[in-house]
Amino acid sequence: MAVVSQPKRAPGGFPVVGVVGGGQLARMMQGPAVELGVQLSVLAESDTAAAALVVPSSPVGEHTDYEAIRAFAEHCDVVTFDHEHVPPDVLEALEADGVPLHPTRAALHFAQDKLAMRDRLSALGIACPRWARATSAEEVTAFGDAVGWPIVAKTPRGGYDGKGVAMASSADDLADWIGRIGEPGPLEGGLLLEEKVDFVRELAVLLARSPSGQAAAWPVVETVQTDGVCTEVLAPAPRLDADLASVATEAALRIAGELGVTGVLAVEMFEVRSARGGDSSYVVNELAMRPHNSGHWSMDGAVTGQFEQHLRAVLDLPLGDPRPRAPWTVMANVLGGDYEHLYPAYRHIMARDPGAKVHVYGKDVRPGRKIGHVNVSAADLGDARERAGHAADYLRGVITE
Repeated sequence: MAVVSQPKRAPGGFPVVGVVGGGQLARMMQGPAVELGVQLSVLAESDTAAAALVVPSSPVGEHTDYEAIRAFAEHCDVVTFDHEHVPPDVLEALEADGVPLHPTRAALHFAQDKLAMRDRLSALGIACPRWARATSAEEVTAFGDAVGWPIVAKTPRGGYDGKGVAMASSADDLADWIGRIGEPGPLEGGLLLEEKVDFVRELAVLLARSPSGQAAAWPVVETVQTDGVCTEVLAPAPRLDADLASVATEAALRIAGELGVTGVLAVEMFEVRSARGGDSSYVVNELAMRPHNSGHWSMDGAVTGQFEQHLRAVLDLPLGDPRPRAPWTVMANVLGGDYEHLYPAYRHIMARDPGAKVHVYGKDVRPGRKIGHVNVSAADLGDARERAGHAADYLRGVITE
């Protein structure tokens, strides 16, 4: 059944921004929306979704339900997304209705389909790992023999936070996925194969681009991964060569322009050494066309945080200043652990470190689930890492003092 919701409009002609998806990204847009004077409306999965707990206009509807999104969009001036999983046919129907989508269906295609992304970036001359599309075990074997085993296999659609990614030492390791190639779903168009990149570390370039073409980028950051999940972000990336930072940022801005991205774009990269042991370079790993975990540090560590900037961009407002407020800001993700109730831990964290900024997502605690993050800014990187890590570990129950 279609959901009809009419958010209250603020006096003065301020617009309503609709967000499809009620997760933590939509939730964290609410504060900046209030500060900008715009209204937020969220199509949430349930009335207890993270964003529904803080956004008054949060009708319940599925992101796969065209009629629900259509009824929701009727009361919004622009529509953006908490995730990239709205089906392409639904996006196409919305655009046919004249709904302003940011990012557009054409741009989102390259975030939704990793094979399309690899093909487009390669055509643009953007550095990528060696890759191939495979539709059979024989093609998997041929690719692995050509680039060297093990290889990385990815489902072209639907993967995130390490899901939909597998390391393979032979085609036999991928037998289940190979058996589903061609079936409706994430493997309908084949399997994405990539060489296993011997990288120095993982980097991310975050930027925002408006429909009129203005773009602004934050400093390149280092992302620290644990079991395929980002656990820490260091902003800016320490000891990063200035030339590499410039080249990586230029590549990300070019990707945004060539793909027509509107809103925030995260370009996840690997820093790699040249074969001759010389200067470092990069290869692009993933794209995300929405606010991103690698940019959470900017909420407290930059003049303009990513959630405010995303709203500015999708409304085609002049973009804000992305420069950092402090020499270093560290973001530590809070993953679900032993504590079901997080609020009692606040007193300890606030008393120990008044400068720590704790952001929780209003989610039930489950082991390994992202339920919040902590930002700490400081003049010393080691100090910021220790403080952010302590707060995150205390909330998780890893430490008790």
